[in-house]
Amino acid sequence: MLPSIEQRLATELVVKLIQIQAAIQLLDDGATVPFIARYRKEATGGLDDVQLRQLAERLHSLRELEKRRLAIITAIEKQNKMTPLLLDAITHAQDKTHLEDLYLPYRKKRRTKAQIAFEAGLQPLADALLNNSRLDPKIEASKYLKAPFTTDEGDNPGVADIVQALEGAQHILIEHFAEHAPLLQTLREYLRLHGILTAKAVKEKESSDTKYNGYHDYQEAISKIPSHRALALLRGAREGFLKLKLRLDSELEEKNRNLALNPCEQRIAQQFNISDQKRAADNWLIDTVHSAWRNKIFAHLETELMNSLQERSETEAIRVFAQNLKALLLASPAGARVTIGLDPGLRTGVKIAVIDATGKVLDTATIYPHPPKSDWNGAIQTLKLLAEQHHVSLIAIGNGTASRETDQLVRDLIKQYPQLKLTSIMVSEAGASVYSASELASEELSDLDVSIRGAVSIARRLQDPLAELVKIDPKSIGVGQYQHDVNQSRLAHTLDAVIEDSVNAVGVDVNTASPALLRYVAGLNSKIAHNIIAYRNAKGMFVKRNDLLKVTGLGVKTFEQAAGFLRIPAGTNPLDASAVHPESYPLVEQILNDVKLNVSTLIGNQSVLKSIRPEKYINAQFGLLTIKDILQELEKPGRDPRSTFKTAAFKAGIETMKDLHPGMILEGVVTNVAAFGAFVDIGVHQDGLVHISVLSDKFVKNPHTVVKVGQVVSVKVLEVDEKRKRIALTMQLTDN
Repeated sequence: MLPSIEQRLATELVVKLIQIQAAIQLLDDGATVPFIARYRKEATGGLDDVQLRQLAERLHSLRELEKRRLAIITAIEKQNKMTPLLLDAITHAQDKTHLEDLYLPYRKKRRTKAQIAFEAGLQPLADALLNNSRLDPKIEASKYLKAPFTTDEGDNPGVADIVQALEGAQHILIEHFAEHAPLLQTLREYLRLHGILTAKAVKEKESSDTKYNGYHDYQEAISKIPSHRALALLRGAREGFLKLKLRLDSELEEKNRNLALNPCEQRIAQQFNISDQKRAADNWLIDTVHSAWRNKIFAHLETELMNSLQERSETEAIRVFAQNLKALLLASPAGARVTIGLDPGLRTGVKIAVIDATGKVLDTATIYPHPPKSDWNGAIQTLKLLAEQHHVSLIAIGNGTASRETDQLVRDLIKQYPQLKLTSIMVSEAGASVYSASELASEELSDLDVSIRGAVSIARRLQDPLAELVKIDPKSIGVGQYQHDVNQSRLAHTLDAVIEDSVNAVGVDVNTASPALLRYVAGLNSKIAHNIIAYRNAKGMFVKRNDLLKVTGLGVKTFEQAAGFLRIPAGTNPLDASAVHPESYPLVEQILNDVKLNVSTLIGNQSVLKSIRPEKYINAQFGLLTIKDILQELEKPGRDPRSTFKTAAFKAGIETMKDLHPGMILEGVVTNVAAFGAFVDIGVHQDGLVHISVLSDKFVKNPHTVVKVGQVVSVKVLEVDEKRKRIALTMQLTDN
């Protein structure tokens, strides 16, 4: 008997059935993944957000599979063609591919040559020749000649001569071979293991110098092609530069090119007891096998395997994008400090925005230190005055055009006026221009010119990367590979989940958060987020979590999902600033009564909290995992899971690729991580690549186990190719 969906999920995720059943029930009841992961650990046995995301996605696909299974059974039963054997096969089919194989003979299809031949009465001829190779095909075919006639299906050409009769019988057998489910499974698996994907340059494009030149004479086992290479090949074919063809490995070997039957054709022949024993019908049957494979089955399986390659590659690309995005979102925040944001430019000047500790814009300006105006000293004086006036402590410099020149300007400022105690940091400005022109930026910064908004975004993303980056379409942030080549709805769904998990892992100050940030809080949506802002603007800051229930559209269920992730730092109840859920406040009250302290005194009191035995408070509502979480939260309320803020120091004098030479050791920031390695910004306007083979002195299977986006690393320059704008780096800093 086929395992249930719950049993399959338990096996695939390697957890207990009871955990899966509880998680499914919670998801079906409308609970969000962050809420379940954080506040329903007893029910799920501590499944984390990653496991719950996998569970939710797989649950959806398995339920879709069951819907398709039922639809196929219903369709075949309506045709009165269901048999116990077929029903058993459909019931036990493990995946959609196998299901569709079984349904293939019963699927409604256009009127094929095989169907026309069947109507002409050629099925007995096909059966006779298949079952008895001693029969002479021409003699047998002569018995089935028939004049043209008309049927309910339309005009039928009849059977004019022997050639037409044998062609019709062959079409019937080809369709029969191609719809044989067990055979298709065998051929599919063989082709998957022995298929070689080849690429050639399209003739007219052979001499073109493109990024696909490396694929002009390429071949690789389809089962081993890494995702980034597969997506590059598929894009090259889509753009008309490459021609892709799937071949069997045996067909590429000289010794096998003259074989009568290739390995797949041999399997078709074996399935139907066809062999060349010099009998009358043997040649005709072998020719039928050839035609079935080359004209029908291979084309179907090639399309299927190429689609599978695309899907597999997309899955990996989306996974890598999601990991990179999560690392970027959870990058260390510089914190609530007055910051100057600089959006560098040459001719158009450097845009300046000064923001306070909460991200509010205090001042703006534009300076022109670079050619053609070259007002270097004037620019320094403007920055000095702004820093003094607003008590600035940080300067965030966007890493785009003129960033190194602007970085030098700020270095001069800091050198000339050390009393200002300024710290400058280079910040990725990816997506800042997209945000500047967005509807959200128009709402938030309606009184600012579009050109200045980018400087505001750069400053804010230094203070709190998460709070600012949620305002930008993730695809504009620049941490994905081949992001435009993958399924966009699937990509968006995955990235939304990453943002939701990241926002809820950190928590949100309900009194300062933007609608863009609030909408990712568990249980909330864009409409409720705007309603919270409207309430805040009308009634003033929230002083307790229960006031959230007064917000239009925020009911009890939504409150349950969201409350633990919404923080009120200066509220009437200190617990409202923590991750302790309001449903657990009675438990905290019980603990307070026992230790004879008030909540303000208990919070942060490690000696008392460590002396509390969590087992004492276990009851029907609260289990050990939840109680331990509460005690840990009371010890460090509202703790930020993000690491301590750290910046890279780009080497002075290294500003362009011309300044680089092999052997140079530099500090940089990881900007992107792919399956083949990591890209690092070393301050020369062109990221360098650390290939996976030189990421560490040890063997690295997955780059994400060594580096993450935003990480500060030391690298050595291996090679510089100015013409192709490529920099090869290594993290193996010692010579072997």
